[in-house]
Amino acid sequence: MAVIRLTKEFSFEAAHALDGYDGPCREIHGHSYRLFVTVAGRPVADPENPKYGMVMDFGVLKRIVNEQIVSRFDHAFVLRDSERGRAVREALGERFSNIVVVDYQPTCENMLADFARRITSRLPEGVRLHSLRLHETATSFAEWFAEDNPA
Repeated sequence: MAVIRLTKEFSFEAAHALDGYDGPCREIHGHSYRLFVTVAGRPVADPENPKYGMVMDFGVLKRIVNEQIVSRFDHAFVLRDSERGRAVREALGERFSNIVVVDYQPTCENMLADFARRITSRLPEGVRLHSLRLHETATSFAEWFAEDNPA
C-alpha cells in the first residue's frame, strides 16, 4: 500500500510581542494564524477494520490539534518567559487571563517547532508528522518538515 499524506487546516487568533526585538514586532500585536498540519502513513489495509482505507481519521487529527494547539493558543497573548516578560505578564495578568508563557521567543518559526513536538507525541502508531505550515498573515508563513528535523 502506498504512503499517503493528509492535510487539515486550522485557524486561531493570538497576540504576541517579541521580547528585545529591534523592530515593530516588539510591540503587542495580533495575528489570524492559519495552521496546516500534514501527516503521512499507509492506509489501513484490513477490510474488517472500521478505519479501512484511512491513514488516520480526520476527526482524530482535529482532536489532537485542537487539544494541543488551538485550545491553548486561540485568543491568547503569547509571551516569552523572561525578566521583562514576567513584568508584562504580572501587569496584564491583573486584567487578562489567557496569557501563554513559553520558553522561547514566540516567532512563527519557534511556534512551529513547539507545535511539532506537541502533535508528534499524540499521533497514532504508524502515522508520522510530515510537515506544518503556519501563516502569520496572508502573505507570510513558516514551514516545518520532518525530513529537515530528524529525531
